[in-house]
Amino acid sequence: MAVLQEYKCPCCGGAIAFDSTIQKMKCPYCDTEFEMETLQSYDNELKNEPAEDMQWDSSAGAQWQEGEADGLRTYVCQSCGGEIVGDENTAATSCPFCGNPVVIMGQLSGALKPDYVIPFKLDKKAAKAALLRHYSGKRLLPKVFQDQNHIDEVKGMYVPFWLFDADADASIRYRATRVRAWSDRDYDYTETSFFSVTRGGSIGFERVPVDGSARIPDDLMESIEPYDFSEAVDFQTAYLAGYLADKYDVDAEQSIGRANERIKRSTAEAFAATVQGYATVTPEATGIRLRNGRAKYALYPVWFLNTTWQGKQYTFAMNGQTGKLVGDLPLDKAAYKRWLFGLTGAIGAAIFAVSWLLWLL
Repeated sequence: MAVLQEYKCPCCGGAIAFDSTIQKMKCPYCDTEFEMETLQSYDNELKNEPAEDMQWDSSAGAQWQEGEADGLRTYVCQSCGGEIVGDENTAATSCPFCGNPVVIMGQLSGALKPDYVIPFKLDKKAAKAALLRHYSGKRLLPKVFQDQNHIDEVKGMYVPFWLFDADADASIRYRATRVRAWSDRDYDYTETSFFSVTRGGSIGFERVPVDGSARIPDDLMESIEPYDFSEAVDFQTAYLAGYLADKYDVDAEQSIGRANERIKRSTAEAFAATVQGYATVTPEATGIRLRNGRAKYALYPVWFLNTTWQGKQYTFAMNGQTGKLVGDLPLDKAAYKRWLFGLTGAIGAAIFAVSWLLWLL
């Protein structure tokens, strides 16, 4: 049975959480601050506390159909006794009744324990401000979306990542061309020379990140990179207090394909940058061999902002360390038509003016 871990303030007994602005644990009731190091022994004590059993026997409610409850997990809040419902990947959340942050210890124990965590540096206010900046300057964004739109949900989540290290030995062959042109009194000449160019060498990769959550799009997570790993720390559950957290449901073995894609693409770009002085360069054959491949497990901070517009949900993601935000925006179709009509009209007027000048000449 999983154990719910809550961090209580030794001064007033209130629930404490990690404060990204001061990089410490802080009590929102008495404003007492705690260094992360001082909570290490407290953390160890809480892990050894016996699990509380407060199950009720009731015949109310219908039976679950086969497969309907697969993946659901229920826990009891140690502060108010309320029931917390999550899935098999929920590792940190908050009680929906009293709001206290909790960490579900069973989800992060044993082989599932992360090696590293990058703590949140930016808070919810910064995430909302970043979204407003994302709106600004978008001429084709519906005005009502900016003026009357309400953010449905803002949640800070630690997303599981696999970090891959590897050395790559590569050999790439390119077909390249050089073009020479000249003229005489009678003709214009063009000479195209073809070359076979080979590049070979080794390149090292450290901490290539691959999203370990099946329900979060990989391209969305890659869009908010990079993270500064120099600010990563050894994992402590206290960093999760006050945020959501998922454990991986895509393991390291399943993530190798995505890591290989990123390594292959980066290797090709690095080697192609050394082939210079040609008019065109086309890769013809690529051979990449990996050595010393290994993976680590880490949690990275992400703010998710969800909003609804005309029945469609729009999701934005912000790097909780750097503030980089990405997300699709709706298009004001009427404004787009006006812009397109104005552009077409401007091009037509320019063509007419040029034609008139040529006629005058």
